[in-house]
Amino acid sequence: MSGIIAAKEQVRLTLQASLDAEKSHDERNRLGQFATPSGLAEDIVRYAVALLPPAVKVQFLDPAFGTGSFYSALLRVVPKERIAEALGFEIDSHYGEPARKLWKGTGLVLTLADFTDEEPMPRINVLICNPPYVRHHHLHNGDKTRLQARTQQASGMKISGLAGLYCHFLGLTHAWMAEGGVAGWLIPSEFMDVNYGQAVKRYLLDRVTLLHIHRFDPTDVQFADALVSSAIVWFRNERPPADHEVKFTFGGTLFEPRITRFIPARALAREPKWTRFPLADVRSRSDIPTLSDYFRVKRGIATGDNNFFILPEKEIAARGLPMEVFTPILPSPRHLAQDEVKARKDGSPDIDHRLFLLDTKLPEEEIHRRYPALAAYLEEGKAKGLPERYLCTHRSLWYGQEDRPPAPMVCTYLGRGDAKSGRPFRFILNGSHATVANVYLALYPTPLMAREMDRDPNLLRKVWSALNELPPEVLLGEGRVYGGGLHKLEPRELSNVPAAFITDLLPHTTEIPRTKQLGLFAET
Repeated sequence: MSGIIAAKEQVRLTLQASLDAEKSHDERNRLGQFATPSGLAEDIVRYAVALLPPAVKVQFLDPAFGTGSFYSALLRVVPKERIAEALGFEIDSHYGEPARKLWKGTGLVLTLADFTDEEPMPRINVLICNPPYVRHHHLHNGDKTRLQARTQQASGMKISGLAGLYCHFLGLTHAWMAEGGVAGWLIPSEFMDVNYGQAVKRYLLDRVTLLHIHRFDPTDVQFADALVSSAIVWFRNERPPADHEVKFTFGGTLFEPRITRFIPARALAREPKWTRFPLADVRSRSDIPTLSDYFRVKRGIATGDNNFFILPEKEIAARGLPMEVFTPILPSPRHLAQDEVKARKDGSPDIDHRLFLLDTKLPEEEIHRRYPALAAYLEEGKAKGLPERYLCTHRSLWYGQEDRPPAPMVCTYLGRGDAKSGRPFRFILNGSHATVANVYLALYPTPLMAREMDRDPNLLRKVWSALNELPPEVLLGEGRVYGGGLHKLEPRELSNVPAAFITDLLPHTTEIPRTKQLGLFAET
């Protein structure tokens, strides 16, 4: 029998590749259709079965069946006589019909329907799923409302409208699980860090017993055509015991992870970023200074169209545009080799790639009267439809920029954990009058820091040097990660970076305001 099932798996893999090839990447991306690799599926099923008592028969459900990678693994791992029931749902007949033919006669009941519309049968004790990774903007409002209501009814989770479809799948299946049943979810790890994931995390801590979260190394993308960082979340359908600890693993495989750490559930309830684990240990954040104690962190300017609003110095001159309506702006990090930007006599950056941002509050009538060349340039923008774009429509003047004064220090917004320099993010000392676009985070000294900088003119340089020497894991632990090892820092996340080293640089004060918890200095 094992030989027959192994042969069927080879047929399934060939079928999967053929069916995938018949769809465009954009279509599969929109529908969140990314098949689980065969070896990974087998590891997941083996792990699930090991969580059951040996004598218990398996009642299996995969609510996003595809061609059946998990079911195939189940047949390879579990003796047929131990499988009491196997259910699957698949919404897309493109995959479902061939899968139904492939697994005919094996005992599988495969329903070609939208699982989110099905009435639950609460008897499943092994639930394995790689749910469709459909982002919220691909869900129609009517679907969102329906899903939110059904998910809350099934699990108690009140899911945000920004949540992807996978969060609803996780919540809806609660009503299908038998008491004590186990579930393994192969889902994006982003739920552990983002605001919309709070409801999922509360469910995992309060309604079920969260057993184990294994996070793959983001440089090892599990799905070659989906840029997501993956995690496997394991839980048992029973209330958590007192003093429960959750197993966190990272890297390697599910059975042989590179790093393992057990985290008390009560600590997870207080921790906003679960991807810190297992690389970091639990810490008491209330008594640790953070960057927000010394700097306000704000995202750089979102212009609405960088190609139109940001111009090279030579193009401004060639068009005869008035330099007085432009302000200097730093180029993107890939065009800025140095980590210290010095100024020319006029305050503009002394760099090779000099760019300037159109930044004026003059009304159009005055621009037409005083600057005909600029008026003509604005007409070019109108012809491109810029005044109707989202950002431009929300400004009093469609060409007016938000207020973002020069910051003495900026940080790159995106970075890689395996950067050749060893630094996933760069801190740049800005001695010029240049502002920055939203590829940077701008750091503005708090009143406390400004006073200390007045006392010690070299303090900012000392802080800048120390930030660039931080171990990579300090910054990576606060940010979020995407498939392929791309890391991102939001303003609040950079604000939360531990900054006791700055305190050590301040011999003149013991004043450290406790503002991080209140979010007073961090832009949301």
